[in-house]
Amino acid sequence: MPPRFTPERVRYDRRYRTLDKYRFIAGFLVIPLVFYGIFVISPFIQAIYYSFTDWAGGPIANFNGFGNYVKMWNDERFWDSATTSLTLLVVAPLVTLVLGMFFAYMITAGGRHRKGQAIAGVAGSSFYKVVYFFPQVLSVAIIAVVWGRVFNTNSGLLNGSLSAFGITGPAWLGGEHMLALIAVLTVICWSFVGFYVVLFSAAMGAIPKDIYEAALLDGAGRGTTFFKVTLPLIWDTVRTGWIYMGIQALDSFAIVLVMMPKHALKVTPVFLYERFREGQFGYATAIGVVLLVLSVVFSLIIMRVGNRDRIEY
Repeated sequence: MPPRFTPERVRYDRRYRTLDKYRFIAGFLVIPLVFYGIFVISPFIQAIYYSFTDWAGGPIANFNGFGNYVKMWNDERFWDSATTSLTLLVVAPLVTLVLGMFFAYMITAGGRHRKGQAIAGVAGSSFYKVVYFFPQVLSVAIIAVVWGRVFNTNSGLLNGSLSAFGITGPAWLGGEHMLALIAVLTVICWSFVGFYVVLFSAAMGAIPKDIYEAALLDGAGRGTTFFKVTLPLIWDTVRTGWIYMGIQALDSFAIVLVMMPKHALKVTPVFLYERFREGQFGYATAIGVVLLVLSVVFSLIIMRVGNRDRIEY
């Protein structure tokens, strides 16, 4: 309430002023929260409801309890797709974040020591940031099409390069499951590593140079400096990136759908999409709910396992 309308008896009361402050904040948040509830929370609630029905896209959706989840539990195709998605969930963030931190550290502090500077990046570090980030401006569909041509068995760039040395390349996309999985992992890591290079470079650039100077005076090398100084100071950024990358790996729908033949590799989002195409909307929605729960559980695990005392600088 504006001061001129505040009763004199409570105008200077600390409890009233605290209440008035939060009421002022709530006034700004109420409209965005209403829109968030309508367009974000409401679809989640509807999806959870439809996952307990036999909805086939029509106006009628009969409640069938846990029927869709029992069907999912006994569906071998679902477990095959879930195994692939869980493998991507574990491996893709690990590889991508390690590469992102390595390149970011080289760009930020991997160069030769220059006069008057405790640390310096490699020559041309600004150019490398642009090059690494370039895949982020490309459409996922374009990335999948281009890499599909690279991994093509007969006319692909990779097998063509191997044949120049007398090596017969394997069928990357239509052969063994492991080869197809390696191909998808390669594309996912290539697509997102540039984002984390820029993210980690910004986090490393915010570390005061005095800390690096103190480490150098103590005789710390690059490896010791990274693991003892840089990594602890950017750990919050790494943890956030880990969660985001895990969700991206779990949602590898477009890359697999466009790049892979139908028989080669299935991830859970593609399996969900196929159930929608078959009109099994209730079953597909149940799969989506499982993906939601898996994403939440993964985020909570990373937040819990990666939790440590915050280091201020």
